[in-house]
Amino acid sequence: MNEQLAAALAAEEAAIYAYGLIGVRLASKGEQDGARSAEQAHRARRDYLIGRMDQLRAGAAPAPAGYELPFPVTDRAGALKLAIHVEDGVAQAWRAALPVTGDADRSTALVGLTDAAVRATRWRRLAEISPVTMAFPGRPR
Repeated sequence: MNEQLAAALAAEEAAIYAYGLIGVRLASKGEQDGARSAEQAHRARRDYLIGRMDQLRAGAAPAPAGYELPFPVTDRAGALKLAIHVEDGVAQAWRAALPVTGDADRSTALVGLTDAAVRATRWRRLAEISPVTMAFPGRPR
């Protein structure tokens, strides 16, 4: 497994952890359902990458038991901010994987980038952040 796919795996695992915290701080059932759906999507991509590691007989560092959050998440606004931060990070990881992958891995990277960008847009809209979209999703700022 190349370092870009390993970074995507780390980003997916961090997203799974974050959505456990995000979901409990969201106000409405619809927002909570969105967080659950996002977590499931990240789990599916993580599982794909773990399967690829098995196929390639490659190893990656085990995921830590916990992650240090970039800021405290104590309310809905913090949860939305974290969701945006996480999805932007996942998009960056998948964008970096695009030029160094092929076939199914490249398709997975493209869908991962696109899905993360769409989810970040939805979270920005809910947080009433403008603009809601980025010109080049996944591009480091």
